[in-house]
Amino acid sequence: MKPRHKRAAIIAGGLVSIALAATLALNALDSNIALYITPSEVAAGKAPQGKAFRIGGMVKDGSMVRNDMTVRFVITDTVKEIPVAYTGILPDLFKEGKGAVVQGKLDQSGLFTASEVLAKHDENYMPPEAKHAIDQAQKGTSK
Repeated sequence: MKPRHKRAAIIAGGLVSIALAATLALNALDSNIALYITPSEVAAGKAPQGKAFRIGGMVKDGSMVRNDMTVRFVITDTVKEIPVAYTGILPDLFKEGKGAVVQGKLDQSGLFTASEVLAKHDENYMPPEAKHAIDQAQKGTSK
C-alpha cells in the first residue's frame, strides 16, 4: 500500500471515530435533558409524554401529606396546580409556601411522579424559571 493510501485510510478511520464519538455524546445528552415546563403548560397538555421534565413553582400551603418515605404535595404557579408524589428524602429547605422545582414524569391520571426535588437556597431565592412562570401566570389572570 502506498503511503498516500495509508494516510487516507488513517484519516478516514479518524473521521469515523470522531463521528461515532459525537453521536454517542449527543445521544447521552439528549437522554439526560429535562425540559422546564410550568404547571399552566402541563394543564394545557404541553407536557412531553413518557419523558422526564421539570415543573417549577410554589408548594401550595396545606398540600403536603407524608406517608412513610412518600410525600405528596401540590406545585402551583398561582393559576394551575399539579399534584406531585415523591419517594425519598426531601431537601432541608423544602417547605410549603416556598419555591421548588421537581423533576420526573407525568402519569395518565395527571399525577407527577418526581425523581428529584430541588428547593430554594435562601429567603430571597426562587428558580428564575419558576419566578418567570409565576409572573406570566399572574399577568395572564390580571388581563
